[in-house]
Amino acid sequence: MQSPTVIIIVGPTAVGKTAAAVRPAQRLGTKIISADSRQCFRELNIGVAKPSAQELAAVHHYFINSHSIQDEVNAAMYESLALQWTGEIFTENPTAVMVGGTGLYIKAFVEGLDSIPAVDATLRLQIQQDYEEKGLSWLQQEVEKYDPEFYRSGEIHNPQRMMRALEVRLFTGQSILSFRKRESRERPFRIRTIGLTIPKEVLHQRINDRVDCMMAEGLLDEVKALEPWRSHNALQTVGYKELFDYLDGKTTLAEAVERIKIDTRQYAKRQLTWFRRDLSVEWMSPEAAADLRL
Repeated sequence: MQSPTVIIIVGPTAVGKTAAAVRPAQRLGTKIISADSRQCFRELNIGVAKPSAQELAAVHHYFINSHSIQDEVNAAMYESLALQWTGEIFTENPTAVMVGGTGLYIKAFVEGLDSIPAVDATLRLQIQQDYEEKGLSWLQQEVEKYDPEFYRSGEIHNPQRMMRALEVRLFTGQSILSFRKRESRERPFRIRTIGLTIPKEVLHQRINDRVDCMMAEGLLDEVKALEPWRSHNALQTVGYKELFDYLDGKTTLAEAVERIKIDTRQYAKRQLTWFRRDLSVEWMSPEAAADLRL
């Protein structure tokens, strides 16, 4: 019998991960587990580039439209859920497909999460209040000051992770990165990770075209409808925060759209930096991945 295997397809936003995952999943008669920290939210659609209705109909996807933006969703929860879903798939098929660009979620699934000490609740509340009063730039400055190593890790646009890093540093005196395990957990299945790559200029053009397409599809109206929940962590993300700035009168619409393109390209660069650190990743074109054979 074939050993249970999880094929993980990773890469930067707009590289074509979903299409590259659907074809082999169909061929293998299996299901897909999303590893995207935003596509799980029912309220977010256009701005997170969810799989199309046709793709969702072609292959069952776990972790798409599974939660509300008012739910707390984190890497620890994802690790537990993804292992559960993998077990369900293996009762019917020896192969599961995982696809996404959220590196921390994939790391949690593959290696297990780090054990980080509990932090004093008063300190946590103070940091949250300071962030709400002083904003993202203040939080970035504090993290750069107290935990420069974490600041350089590329999570400077995720306020929840930055607040977590800051509270751990202030409470323990150590960087949150120092609590990472040196040995990953053993999983009872084989893992094969495929990284998708295309020329940088092609990726940038795809990003620009996709942002234009999102705007034409009604992204601004989607953001307006989400105004009551704009403080939620799920909305502190590219494609939403820039348009909230426009609605606040801080920029013109054209400036906000251009900012989305720039921020998305920067996010794609950080994703590539993250995944290229993993020497086990097999890099190939999206077309080659779509025709992947075990």
